[in-house]
Amino acid sequence: MSTVFVVLAVILGVVGIIGSILPGLPGPPLSWVGILLMYFFGGTNGAGETMSPTILFVLLGVTILVTVMDYVIPAWFTKLTGGSKYASRGAVIGLLAGLVFPLPGGMIVTSLLGAFIAELLVAGKDAGSSLKAALGAFLGFLSGTGIKIIASAVMLYYIIVFI
Repeated sequence: MSTVFVVLAVILGVVGIIGSILPGLPGPPLSWVGILLMYFFGGTNGAGETMSPTILFVLLGVTILVTVMDYVIPAWFTKLTGGSKYASRGAVIGLLAGLVFPLPGGMIVTSLLGAFIAELLVAGKDAGSSLKAALGAFLGFLSGTGIKIIASAVMLYYIIVFI
């Protein structure tokens, strides 16, 4: 067991959770790379067993599924509430603005505001429709983020179990 690789795997697991929230960092894929390192360089679980290839490939499938769903779910929620692609894009721009210009409520408020403003100004919808679409885009963003956090946390759990 190589300590350097185990420490790197734990770091990747933690960064994977952070990357599930922050745009630009691929959270679950980073966590899966940590799992891969544990598979090749890790130790054993409490019963003395090494990580099985089944765990490795199931978590790969989860990583791929969650990554694809992260693109589909926000668009589906936005479309479900009558929003356009501008609401989804506005939510992401608002999220990034929340990182740069922190407001009370943080990235949540700026993401919601970004989607609302994009629907109102760019898509030319009225305030009620824009708010409904903004809530849909926001709920889609939260759902996608939540699924990524859960997947990355499960992978971090397995990384820790197999230290």
